[in-house]
Amino acid sequence: MAVKIKPLGDRVLVKAIEEKEKIRGGIIIPDTVREELIEAKVIALGTGKEDDKPFFVKVGDTILFTEYKGTKINIGDGNYVLLSEKDIFCVIAK
Repeated sequence: MAVKIKPLGDRVLVKAIEEKEKIRGGIIIPDTVREELIEAKVIALGTGKEDDKPFFVKVGDTILFTEYKGTKINIGDGNYVLLSEKDIFCVIAK
């Protein structure tokens, strides 16, 4: 089932990328110690910013944001997060 959501304003819809279990030197790092940054893929962009400046991200970009930002949405085939573009830390280069 395809999800059709159109964010409003400067909002960006992202889907978290499943994190593989982090192992360093044969030691499994517990969830409580892992960083609070989430890697996600941009699914949809909002209708536009109030100042008419273009978005810095585009659909398909892989980004990082903190898990405490945005609004979690469970629709259709997965979990999404709706957040403001200003809450995105960086775009990960491919």
